[in-house]
Amino acid sequence: MALRIVTWNINSVRLRIDQVSRFVSEYAPDVLCLQEIKCTEDQFPRQAFIDMGMPYLKVGGQKGWHGVAIASRFPIAEAPVLDVCREKHARNVAVMVKGVEIQNFYIPAGGDIPDRALNPKFDHKMDFYERLTAEAARRDKQAPLVLAGDFNIAPGEYDVWNHRHMLKVVSHTPIEIETLYRLQDAGGFLDVLRDQHPEPMKLASWWSYRAKDFRVSNRGLRLDHLWTSPGLSSAVVKGSARVLDTVREWQQPSDHAPVVMDLDV
Repeated sequence: MALRIVTWNINSVRLRIDQVSRFVSEYAPDVLCLQEIKCTEDQFPRQAFIDMGMPYLKVGGQKGWHGVAIASRFPIAEAPVLDVCREKHARNVAVMVKGVEIQNFYIPAGGDIPDRALNPKFDHKMDFYERLTAEAARRDKQAPLVLAGDFNIAPGEYDVWNHRHMLKVVSHTPIEIETLYRLQDAGGFLDVLRDQHPEPMKLASWWSYRAKDFRVSNRGLRLDHLWTSPGLSSAVVKGSARVLDTVREWQQPSDHAPVVMDLDV
């Protein structure tokens, strides 16, 4: 059977719960990984997810900021939450679904200055990646694992609206690109979306609210990712990975669009 996994930075789950319900109805995800839920666990709208047919929930909440959650149509089992955030933010939650471990991340954005000495937020981002890379290197690469979420790095030349300009902007600086690829290499991960849509195709999953019409300005970044371990990559359904950018057109949307893939499990 196919297992449809979606990652989506929802930018407040309570504010956009009606959009989540519409999305589930129209796109039928089996597992929905959400970032920036911006609520505590007791504030999470559990009943709404039960009503939309996704009753199995794992929530890592935080008051006003950050926060991650996984909702599933299928029963979930425990998976290790990775202690890679030195600030102890709610940035990782994990489950097992049908034998697949799913790790959902909201990785720090890193502020505005790409300098670890001058910018503690950027240092935190790099530290987060370094800890996660060490964890990936220890893992059994044949174990079925998905890394999902808002990684806050757009790595490739065709993952940003203007490569030359963005090399100076946090999210696409050389040190970040090198750091992301180091994580990918440590776990042997497949970048599913880029694998199915090779360069020079431009891809983006985030567009600033500053533009009145995000398609006209088209200054997007591919910040949202779905990666699979070597032991799972052969299960990815060919042609299933895509950015659902029409969701970004909805009224009062998140600034991120969902990213989807199907697994044959």
